[in-house]
Amino acid sequence: MGRLANALSGLRSALGAVSYPLVLPSAEEARRVGSALLAQLDDYLLPRLARLDAPLLVVVGGSTGAGKSTLVNSLVQAPVSTAGVLRPTTRSPVLVANPADLNWFGRGGLLPGLIRTGEQSNDPNALQVIAAPSIGPGVALLDAPDIDSVVDHNRKLAAQLLAAADLWLFVTTAARYADAVPWELLTTARLRGTVIALVLDRVPADAAAEVAAHLGEMLTSRDLGSAPLFVIPETGLDGHGMLPESAVGPMRQWFAQLSSDATARSAVVRQTLDGALGALAPALHGLAEAADEQVTTAATLDERVEAAYRNARRTTEEGLQDGRLLRGEVLARWQEFIGTGEFLRSLESRVGHLRDRLVAAVSGRPAPGRNLQIAMESQLVTLLRGVAADAAEQAYAAWQAHPAGAALLQPGLQKASEDLPERADRLVRDWQQWVLDLVRREAAEKRTVARGAAYAVNGAGLAVMIAVFTTTAFIPTGLEVAAGAGTTVAAQKVLEAVFGDQAIRTLATRARTELLARVDDLLAAEAARFTELTATVRLEAEPGGMLRRVGAEVEAARKELALTGPAQ
Repeated sequence: MGRLANALSGLRSALGAVSYPLVLPSAEEARRVGSALLAQLDDYLLPRLARLDAPLLVVVGGSTGAGKSTLVNSLVQAPVSTAGVLRPTTRSPVLVANPADLNWFGRGGLLPGLIRTGEQSNDPNALQVIAAPSIGPGVALLDAPDIDSVVDHNRKLAAQLLAAADLWLFVTTAARYADAVPWELLTTARLRGTVIALVLDRVPADAAAEVAAHLGEMLTSRDLGSAPLFVIPETGLDGHGMLPESAVGPMRQWFAQLSSDATARSAVVRQTLDGALGALAPALHGLAEAADEQVTTAATLDERVEAAYRNARRTTEEGLQDGRLLRGEVLARWQEFIGTGEFLRSLESRVGHLRDRLVAAVSGRPAPGRNLQIAMESQLVTLLRGVAADAAEQAYAAWQAHPAGAALLQPGLQKASEDLPERADRLVRDWQQWVLDLVRREAAEKRTVARGAAYAVNGAGLAVMIAVFTTTAFIPTGLEVAAGAGTTVAAQKVLEAVFGDQAIRTLATRARTELLARVDDLLAAEAARFTELTATVRLEAEPGGMLRRVGAEVEAARKELALTGPAQ
């Protein structure tokens, strides 16, 4: 039995780990079934497996006004369960047991979530436990709420109690025995192997044979023909509100025999327990499929977000390639910084002389370089803000078109995050500083540039930044020619003079790679605003597979134990 107990404990952990947060047609039912299975594990399967020899629990269930409480009182010959005069009746369920069995039922082995009390209570989370010497040891009766109560909690509690029954005593009346709700529950009980007995109450004498025959046909057609059927004729109650002995005598005798026969009780317990365990496999299969659908849907939603932000990255990369960032203010500030005519003439001198002239030329007026740096920063930030805004709109629209995605959306997601402008500013400034540091490290190794020649380092750094704005590392083509090839050629010659042709391309490539890596991080943080909403689905890897594995282990352990074979 240890293997089965371990398998059930593993199942309990798995059920607790799997959630169904996305709004899908299968999700609500999966949550309901998952909660019901957890409750059944705690209320019945685990405690019953631990004590197969514990007293038998008979749950008395039925429709509103079927006479369950009157029947229980009549069977134990004491007013232990108050019949509700007004409907719906909200009160705690009542469990009646022989004094010798109170320890088992009173300590909370079965139904541990219900608070035990010895007095009548209106607390729906309480279970009133009453000793009744008139009921034989080994059998207890539990009067459950109406299965069709208009009070939602009553219906849920009734289902919970019925799932914890070793034997279900279903009470209906001649007027309501064909109602749909009872038959749905009876079918559920049959599918999970619960032992069932039926009581047909308030049957008019002239219709007893006809009604009993029809009910028998309905039971047979639903594979319930072997269930014991007790017919109680329409009769008056005695002064204590109980049925006469002639009406309940056969049923009391049946329970007395069950009480006195430990083997019969064990057979009932084992059949119901084995049936409940066997019903786990199809239920878990349904839960696994619902969990798979959650994961698949989450992946679909994530892919829509990733596609939107991939477009943003591609647009950024194109913006660095097609020369658009060289236009306008950046081009003007670059021309101002280079000083085209004088700068080109200065390139005819040797590099060392060039350095000296550059240092002298800009001494005291660093504004052109700073203006260029600001202009590039502004262009890049504008580009990043634009692509982030477009990506947010695209991702929002893609989710809005999917029911599960639409349910997750929040108004703020339709735009880029509020601090995106500040983060984009910081990204560009940090990148610019990274480029300057890169050039400084490279320049320190070149004899042609003195370590203290700040202008040469800064100028080269700015030229590398400009190079990142083009595809061809300053070989003027296409729009770059229209933008002013002379200045780009001048920039290339400066860098060639300082670092050499290969160094130009290497520095520009490294700077561009670094910038795109930072952009990737920025866009990933923006995309995470969406994908973090689907993250709960991905907390457990392959939840569907996990449910299938634990379900298979439970089924293998159940077959190994062979509860319905010879008593162990």
